[in-house]
Order: sequence, then C-alpha cells, then structure tokens
Amino acid sequence: MPNRSTDPLFQLIKSLEKSEKRNFKLYATRNSSSEELKSVQLFDALDKMDYYDEVLILKKSESIKKQQLSNLKSHLYKQILSILRLINDECIDIQLHVQMDYARILYNKGLYHQSLKVLDKMKDQANQHNQLTYLQQVLFFEKKIEALYITRSMQDRADQLSEQSDEVSTDLALVSQLSNLSLQLYSWYIKHGHSRTEEENTVLQQFFTTRLGEKAELCHTFYQKLYLYQSYCWNAFIRQDFLQYYRYTQKWVDLFEREPFMLEIETGHYIKGMHNLMGSHFDLGNHQKLAETLQKFERFAESDLVLNNVNNRIQCFVYRTISQFNKHFLEGSFTEGLTLIPEIEEKIKEYEIYLDRHRILVFYYKIACLYFGSGNYEKAVDYLNKIINWKVDLRTDLQCYSRLLHLIAHYELGNEEILDHLIKSVYRFMAKMQNLSVVEEEIFRFIRRSFHVSVRNIKPELEKLLVKLKALETNRFETRAFIYLDIISWLESKLENIPVQSVLKRKFASKRNGLRPVDKEL
Repeated sequence: MPNRSTDPLFQLIKSLEKSEKRNFKLYATRNSSSEELKSVQLFDALDKMDYYDEVLILKKSESIKKQQLSNLKSHLYKQILSILRLINDECIDIQLHVQMDYARILYNKGLYHQSLKVLDKMKDQANQHNQLTYLQQVLFFEKKIEALYITRSMQDRADQLSEQSDEVSTDLALVSQLSNLSLQLYSWYIKHGHSRTEEENTVLQQFFTTRLGEKAELCHTFYQKLYLYQSYCWNAFIRQDFLQYYRYTQKWVDLFEREPFMLEIETGHYIKGMHNLMGSHFDLGNHQKLAETLQKFERFAESDLVLNNVNNRIQCFVYRTISQFNKHFLEGSFTEGLTLIPEIEEKIKEYEIYLDRHRILVFYYKIACLYFGSGNYEKAVDYLNKIINWKVDLRTDLQCYSRLLHLIAHYELGNEEILDHLIKSVYRFMAKMQNLSVVEEEIFRFIRRSFHVSVRNIKPELEKLLVKLKALETNRFETRAFIYLDIISWLESKLENIPVQSVLKRKFASKRNGLRPVDKEL
C-alpha cells in the first residue's frame, strides 16, 4: 500500500507546479532576512523528499533548530498560499473576492461612491457567472452603504436593492435545498447502498419526493438545475433505474453545453457529470455510447483547462481510467486492457498523496479483474491480496467480491491445499455482512456446498448454480452483483472449457450483431 504523508506543508509543496515553485523562490528571496532564507531552506529540503521525515529535515538543515521548526513551517505554509493567491487570479471567485476587498478598502477610506462603483462592477460579474453567493454579499454591502450614508447614487435605490435582495435570497434558498437533497441522497447510498427490495425502493422514493416537493418547477438558474439533476441521478442510481440515471446524467452534462463559460468555473462538476454519464452507458451495456463519450472525455482531459490544474488532472485520470477499464470489460478485451496497467501504476504513485483509499481499492480490483479475465490468475491474486490485506473499514462490498474472486482464482490455479482455508475465510467474512443480495446468498451456498467437491464432480454443481443465477439476471435488484463479479460468464467458461474472455467477446459480438441482449459484464 502507498505510504501517504499527512503533513499539510509537505502535501502543499508536492502539489506545486514548476512555475509555482519558481515564483515562490522569487517571492521569498526578494529580501535576505534570516527568516526568509530559512523558509527557502526548509522549502528545498521538503521538495527533495519523497516522504515527510522531520528527523532528516533537522539533520540536513543545521541552521533550523527543532524548537523553530513548527513556527517556520507555519510561516512557510502562509508564504506559499500568499504567492499562489497572487499568481492564480483567473478564477472568477478569486476575482470577485479581490473586488470585494477593494470595495471594503474604499469604504473604510470614506470613498463611498468609488466603493459603490466597484460593487456595481462586481454585481455584473457575479450575475454573468451565476455566482449568487457573491451577488448576495454585494447587495448586503450596498444596502449597508445606502442605509448609513446619503449617496444619492440613484432614485428608487431602496426599492431596487430590496427587490434584488429578495430575488437572490429566494434563488439561493432553492439552491441550498436542492444541494442538501443531493448530499442527503449520496449519504443514503454510502450508508445503505443500492435498493435491494421494492420496500426499500418505496422508502427511498418517499424520502425523495417529500423533500423535492414542487421545487423542480421553480428551477431556472444554472445551479438550481445542476443540483436538481444530481438529485435525480442519485435517486435513480440507488434504485438501480439505470435508464433514468442515464437521462439525468445527460441533462447534467448538457447544462455545460448550454452555458460553456461555466465549464471553467465548475470544472469539477463537469468532470463528475461525465464520469456518471460514462458509468450509465456501462451500466446499460451501451458500448458505442461509452466509447463515444470516453473519446470526448479523453479530448477534454488533454485541454489546457485540465493540464494546468492539478485537481482537474487527477480527477480526469481517475474517471478516464475507470471508463477505460469498463470499456474493456464490455468488449471482453482483457488481454488488450493489460497494456493500461504500467501507466496506471505510475500515476497511482505520482498522485498517491491525493488519491483516497477508495479509489486505489477500485483500481486494484479492476486490475485484478483484467488479469483474471486474461487468464493470468497469479497476477490477479497479487492485486486481490493488496485489497484483502489492506486493513481499512471501507467498501465492504468490494472487499467481499475481492475475496470471492480471490477464492475462484486459487481454484483456477489448482491450489487445493489452501482452498479449505480460503472457503472458511470467505464464509466468515460473508457471514458478517448484512443484507446479502440473492445472488450473493446463492454464491455463498455454492461455496459452502461445492468447493470441496473434486474437479471431476464439480460440473453438475456449476450447472445448478448457472441455472439459478440466470434466473436472477433480469432482476433489477440483482444487477449490481453481476456488474461487480460476472460469475455467469465464469461459469459458462468452465462448462464450455474456454477462457472467460472468449465468452465475453462472444457476448459482445452477439450484441453488436443484434443476435441477443448483452449479458451484464463486470
């Protein structure tokens, strides 16, 4: 597992671009005070480290005393933020914040008319870029000036400011309510996962409709529509209504098509929208749409908007990689997908201080699936071991399927001497899980009953399990189980004595030729 330093200063320095480091040096060395020189010395020491090591810092920087280090780090942290603040002035929210600072300075000088002119310019910028929170700040400040001083700036000023304030407050209240709903639905998914029964569906739908009310009809601004579509997306995703999930992710992305200037302001929301759109194509088994959207996303990932921003680069890497994996899973092109792995491992190492553990677990699982599908069971076991041995209380579902795939990989390798131990281990882990899906329960029963059976006698048991699982394949509440672990294709490969990827390639070819519906892939 990656060693991840949590020291804030170290993380900040490692996030800097070359140009930002150069600007810092110019800024910090503009005078030769001993404190500034020590800051540069500390900066250089941290910049050269792969991992944060306080003992090594003190050893290599003899002029820095241990009792000074804490204050020096705090000073350096503020210095870096100050220079980043100066050179990153293209963001609309930073520009608006600067204008508000100027307006406040002019106000404190008693230059009320000049302050109002700045605020008026700021109001236009905020309106043009859908920045309601800044617009509210402007109106609040304008009302303060008009209430305390006679500016005679225009007639009917009070009525206009009152009307504008009421309108902005109403719009912001709706944005807040919808963003709350989106966040609550996400929290629901984290806590409960996907709906598994009609009863759970009903409870969720009541939760959603009660909190949504008539709000959908009131949405007219960018952010109102954005959070409305996100709420619908989460609701559909949890209920495993993937068609509705697709429709609202498309609406989400289309918002940026209609107001392209928002792409630079809310790049993160656009990236997440594209990720969900590609995910919906995968969940629906729509290879053509996935390939087209992925191609569009890859072009976007090479744009200056992404390349010049660390956060955007990381998010694009994560979501592009996931969709590249998914495309190979739909095609059954596992062996071809293995060519992605060296670059992915290199990026994981490069971005290790930014990537959360959940993303790394997902990458390891999907890499393991590529190796498993290509028939390289030993490499699959290596990556599955990374997940199983990483002691984190995260993604129980992923931990469960990793153990199942791990067990099956050892079965394929003929490691009969450890199968009994693995069966008991998987048994114990799954026994602790609550609310197992029907598919998981069937797999669980099969493991308990059949994995001790000799290879020669296992075929009838495999056939029984295949019949049971195929009967569940069209059950919408079991869809996710087949997406995580395509046990049906594995069973078919065992019964036909052909590689798993041959089964999946056949299914992919059948779908493209319109012979029969595609089976759900990983």
